[in-house]
Amino acid sequence: MKDVNTRVDAPCAPMCLREIRSFFVGGSVRTLTGLPVEQRRFSQNGPSRGVDPNGDHVSGQMYVQAYLQAQPTRPFPLLLWHGGGMTGANWETTPDGRAGWLTIFLRAGFDVYVSDAVERGRAGWSRWPEIYADAPLHRTLDEGWDMFRIGPRAGYSTQAADRCAYAGQQFPVNAFDTFAAQWVPRWTDHEAQTLAAYDSLLQQVGPCIVLGHSQGGGFSLEATRRRPNSVAGVIAVEPSGAPGAADIHGAAALPAHLLVWGDHIAEHPVWQRYRSNVDAYARALKAAGVQTDICDLPSEGISGNSHFPMMDLNSDAVAARILHWLDSIAPTVPTAPAH
Repeated sequence: MKDVNTRVDAPCAPMCLREIRSFFVGGSVRTLTGLPVEQRRFSQNGPSRGVDPNGDHVSGQMYVQAYLQAQPTRPFPLLLWHGGGMTGANWETTPDGRAGWLTIFLRAGFDVYVSDAVERGRAGWSRWPEIYADAPLHRTLDEGWDMFRIGPRAGYSTQAADRCAYAGQQFPVNAFDTFAAQWVPRWTDHEAQTLAAYDSLLQQVGPCIVLGHSQGGGFSLEATRRRPNSVAGVIAVEPSGAPGAADIHGAAALPAHLLVWGDHIAEHPVWQRYRSNVDAYARALKAAGVQTDICDLPSEGISGNSHFPMMDLNSDAVAARILHWLDSIAPTVPTAPAH
């Protein structure tokens, strides 16, 4: 195996991209009627004016930004799917200012597509309760500290200096509030429209490699099951969900899977349940003959990772471990077809 302690984003020759572009996939037109005209002011010191919300609205779309190499050296593009209450910003730069996995995988020769899923970031969201049934959820710093396994629940404090993280924690704790600034509202009942948008993306970009994190990891496993011919390999980093074992059909068509897990799962009851469900799916995949590899980072000597290994202080080492796996799925070639 490669030395996973090697910095994979070390300074080197400038990247050469032929294009950075963006587009939207998915969504449908929703028509509203019977709502009152609203009086709103749109600019500082400007007058208010009437705004009629009745009419057609686009809802359920997903935003995608493509970073396309002048000469990609991998045979498939890589799609990065973020987790719940997050956006594609997760992949760009770590909260403490280091290069994110977007840069690392670009330097590894992939065309990379970073998305903001339905209702997140530049995808935008829709009125409620007229289009969305419920109001959004907003994550607190208290919840994030605990659910992202940065430290025990009792270790969170409003005062940053008083917070207590797990011993050996790799997350840049001093940048936790900077990280929290990128969290966005989320809804809990939009799986169908989100999967529909991911299906559209796979249909447009595939065949490809999908790397999903947390909720995006669960979506990546389900989307791969639904469109196996569009996916050459799937990496689910700490997925919070997975299809049921009974949902595996046509296993011979399913691509190779890599599941990546960090530290302190045994101390967290919610994450124990999440992992138990995913482990059951992994066993079913293996029983069906699908290449299914488990990367338990602490068992491999890469310890202290939070729920966000792409942001942890050893993010380079985790990326190198994933790249080692990808070398057998999408090996470097002299040139690769444009996407």
